[in-house]
This record gives sequence, C-alpha cells and structure tokens, in this order.
Amino acid sequence: MVKRKKRKKRRERRERRERRERREKKRKKRKKRKKRKREKKRKKRKKRKKRKKRKKRKKRKKRKKRKKRKKRKKRKKRKKRKKRKKRKKRKEKEEKEKKKEEKRKRKKRKKRKKRKKRKKRKKRKKRKKEKEEKEEKEEKEEKEEKEEKEEKEEKEEKEEKEEKEEKEEKEEKEEKEEKEEKEEKEEKEEKEEKEEKEEKEEKEEKEEKEEKEEKEEKEEKEEKEEKEKEEKEEKRRRERRERRERRETTSLLKHGLMIKI
Repeated sequence: MVKRKKRKKRRERRERRERRERREKKRKKRKKRKKRKREKKRKKRKKRKKRKKRKKRKKRKKRKKRKKRKKRKKRKKRKKRKKRKKRKKRKEKEEKEKKKEEKRKRKKRKKRKKRKKRKKRKKRKKRKKEKEEKEEKEEKEEKEEKEEKEEKEEKEEKEEKEEKEEKEEKEEKEEKEEKEEKEEKEEKEEKEEKEEKEEKEEKEEKEEKEEKEEKEEKEEKEEKEEKEKEEKEEKRRRERRERRERRETTSLLKHGLMIKI
C-alpha cells in the first residue's frame, strides 16, 4: 500500500512537472510568435516611414535604440524574475508594470498626435496666408498695368484729336486767305486766277494724300506697339504662373504632402 501511494505521488509530481514544462513551452512559443509579429509590423512601418519621411531618419534611429535598450532591460528583468521562487508575485508585478507602460505610451501617443495636428494646422494657415498675399499682389499689379494702359490710350486719343483740330483750323485759315486774294485778283486777272486755282487744288490734294499716309503710318505703329505690349504682358503672366506653381510644388514636397514620381 505504501509503495503504491509513493508511486502515485511520484506519478502526480511527474505529471505536474510535465504540465508545468508544457505550459512554459507554450508561453515561450507565444512570446516568440508575438515577437515575430512585432518585428514584422516594425519592418513594415519602417518601410512606410522611409518612403514618406526620409528627413526624420535620425530621430527614428534614436527611438529604435531606446526601444532596444528597453527590451534588453526587460529581458534582463525577466531572467532575474525567473530565478526567483515566488512566481505569482513576479507575474503580478509584470502585469502592473506593463499596464503602467501601456498607459504611458498611450499618453505619449496622444500628446504626439496632438502636437502633429497643431503643427499641420499652423502650416495650413501659413500656406493660406501666403497664397492670399500672392494673389492680392498679382491682382494689384494687373490693376496697375491696366490703369497705365488706359491712361496711355487716353493720352494718345487726346493728342490725335488736338492734331486734327489744329490741321482743320490751318486749312480754314488758308481757305479764307485764298478767297480774299481771289476776290482782289478777279477784277485784274481772271485767267491767272484760274491757273492758280488749279495749282492750288492740286497742291491741296497732295497735302491731303500726304496727311492720310502719315495718319495710316501712325495707326500702324500704334497697333504694333499695342501688340508688343500685349505679348510682353502675356509672357509676364505666364512666367508668374510658372513661378507660383514651382513654389507651390516645392513647398508641398518640403512638407511631405506631395511625393516625387
């Protein structure tokens, strides 16, 4: 009976030990699996971050080093705890520490997110302000150019009108003088007056033709100048538009809102 009892006790002890070992193996496997998953996720995150944020590589490396250091410390702590006899107390402590770390990490994450949101909002506001200022400047420049054009056109029209009026007055004066001379000479020499009249008429026709030609030349010159001005203005607008687009693309690339392909 005593032997049987002893055997039974031994068997029970062996079973308990085996169960314990099995449990530990499973736990280790679980840890390894979790570790692998964590590493896979970390690698994926790394790739994503490399693509999007190359400039923040140094900070990321520092963070990784810190994480590795923490992991090493945790491993050392776990090894020390394994050596201890009171496993229940150790487990409770680990759980408490894990909860604390998770809370801390959550808080840190929240703070980081808030900071990032604030920065993004500030950047957006800055960009909006810059765009509005640029648009206002361009509008002002365009308005000033339009006003200068209108003033030039008005000046040219005024000068043309004044020239026409002066010419008409001159012609009227000349006609009056000719009439007076004709009236005085009609009594004396009718034949001579006829000849003079013919000559005068020819001269007047020539003068009118010359004046017409001069006017046409002036109009052609003015049209050419206007065309050249319009082409220059179009070029200026195109260059401004291209500069604006380049600045916007460079700013977007700087802030990581756009990716080069």
